[in-house]
Formats: sequence, C-alpha cells, structure tokens
Amino acid sequence: MIPRKLAGMNPPLVILVTGLPATGKSRLAEALARRFGCPLLAKDAIKEPLLDVLGGGDRAWSRKLSDASFAVLFGLARAILATARPLVVEGNFRAGVHEESLRPLVAAGPLIQFLCTAPDTARATRLAARATDATRHPGHDDAALLAEAPGNTGFLDLPGERITYDSTATDVDRVVRARFPQGE
Repeated sequence: MIPRKLAGMNPPLVILVTGLPATGKSRLAEALARRFGCPLLAKDAIKEPLLDVLGGGDRAWSRKLSDASFAVLFGLARAILATARPLVVEGNFRAGVHEESLRPLVAAGPLIQFLCTAPDTARATRLAARATDATRHPGHDDAALLAEAPGNTGFLDLPGERITYDSTATDVDRVVRARFPQGE
C-alpha cells in the first residue's frame, strides 16, 4: 500500500537501490516494493532470462549482458514512471557510468537512493554460498566475483536523499517500516 502522502505525488517517487554484489540489494528492494505496493525493476530479473537465451561466458560477456540488462531496465523504468506510479529500481549501478541513463528517471520525480553495504567478510561468505547454490543462476559467476576487487559502486551523483543500509546490522523489514511508517 502506498502511503497517503506519497500516493498523490505527482511526479512519482523513484527509489534507487544500489551497492556491490552480495550487499543485500534484492532483499531491501523487495521490502521497499512491498511497503509501497509498487513495481520493482531489478537488473538480475532481466539478466537471467538473457543468460538463459544467450548463454553464459567469461567476465567480459557477463558485463556485456549486464549493460544490456541495464539498458532494458532504464527503458522499462521510463515507461512505468510515465504512468505516474512510484517505482523501486535495483541493481549494482556503477558510479560515474550510470548517472546519465538515470537522469531522466530523476527528472520524473523525487529520488531516494539507498546504498547497500556489508563488511568484506560478509560479502565473501555470501558470494561463496551463492557459488554453490543450485537455485542461483550459474551465469552470475559468483565464484569469480570473490577474486575481483570491488567495483565502482557507491552513491551515484544524482540529486535526492541518500541512505546507507548495512545489511548485516539490521533487519530489512524493520528498517523499511521505521523509515516509511504507515500513513506517511
């Protein structure tokens, strides 16, 4: 359910959830979308069907599919925002790379940007678990992410409120309820 104060917003609210892999982006984005009763666009929800159709490959191929997924995500986000509905957008957006593509979304309405974080040890544990998880798409190549240095992910240079969320420190649903109480 969209809080009364936000339901009548015109232009619509955009909630951007970003961070490195294995920092809790998906869980936070899902909790926010549930709280607002609005659509959630997630990069991996686009990338995984592309992996199914086009197949996996090396890290360069994975990055190419990620870039294609982001392009589709940005187009879908513009279409949804044209309906004046709030929207949660989730992905490991790259600072210095994705701002230009996101500016039209920010122009559509107010932006709240969540940066998900987790200590390196927690990320490594999560990535190792994902690498052996049979339900996780193998095209993500989580084992290779363990060996990579963290990428260029942080707050994006976009206007709006910025909130840091440490996924190891707090319960995601409690954080969302506290930040967006019923009736706000």
